[in-house]
Amino acid sequence: MACASPRRSPATPRRRAKGPLLASETLPTLANIDSIIEKLLSVRKTPGKMVSLAEQQIRQLCQVSREIFLSQPTLLELNSPVNIVGDIHGQYSDLLRHFDKCGYPPSSNYLFLGDYVDRGKQSIETISLVLAYKIKFPNNLFLLRGNHECASINKVYGFYEECKRRYSIKLWKVFIDCFNCLPVAALVENTIICMHGGLSPELENLNQLRDIPRPIDIPNHGLLCDILWSDPDDDVIGWGQNDRGVSFTFGGEVVRTFLEKHNCSLIVRAHQVVEDGYQFFQKRQLVTIFSAPNYCGEFDNAGAVLCVSEDLTCWFSILPPLKPKVVHVKGRR
Repeated sequence: MACASPRRSPATPRRRAKGPLLASETLPTLANIDSIIEKLLSVRKTPGKMVSLAEQQIRQLCQVSREIFLSQPTLLELNSPVNIVGDIHGQYSDLLRHFDKCGYPPSSNYLFLGDYVDRGKQSIETISLVLAYKIKFPNNLFLLRGNHECASINKVYGFYEECKRRYSIKLWKVFIDCFNCLPVAALVENTIICMHGGLSPELENLNQLRDIPRPIDIPNHGLLCDILWSDPDDDVIGWGQNDRGVSFTFGGEVVRTFLEKHNCSLIVRAHQVVEDGYQFFQKRQLVTIFSAPNYCGEFDNAGAVLCVSEDLTCWFSILPPLKPKVVHVKGRR
């Protein structure tokens, strides 16, 4: 199901926890941002082709977007309409396919739930494009932190090696400085709460999310760790051990109680591969969104985007898994 074109109204945060929201005109920008975006989009018709930005340009993307992240709340408060995107994991061609289908900023508003890097072959292009759009359209596109936007994780699962091979270790460190400033959760129209992983037994009120300091590394336990790492589990009553070895799993009653307490209607999270690109939990009170089809070339999953209209009607834009090309080779006579 394709996305309808949302009305061109920015998904502007309602308020900041401390002080007034900075107007777009006062946010930092880059004089050459249009040419950077143009270059990143130049490979739309050639999937898999690398984009060679200058290292200094990428550094600028990280540094300017970092300041924008810090100028906006840790818990974003957004208006609809907005398209919510799950894990991309360096599958740059699929990110462009989602934009082709759902619309490019600023005609469509976006909230990304994290995990831009690792696993896939084009993490640098993926994170560079969303950072560039964040700079160009700071109140139309929003980025949350995933568990892979963390030095100890992406040093192991591919991003560090990609930066080292294509640019430098110093550039990887610049990315990490940027990742440490990303927001961690979002509230859409005060009723849809979004994060990368899930709930936390330590989360008693939403002000705890607003008060998470930045820059910050992801700890091994506690509220921030759980928001980025926890998973729902049908077989768990209350809280359970997580097979990942980090954080917890949580059952349906935890979801129901949380939504009732905070007067919300839906939890939107990412973090897990699901066959159809989306999967509901606890009577449709929670939905997992995963946006990287054919994940790692090893799964036959679709990739989905959750489209939320201005009146909070929700539907899914689906990228089906691509079938492998069959090459016919004539035999020798």
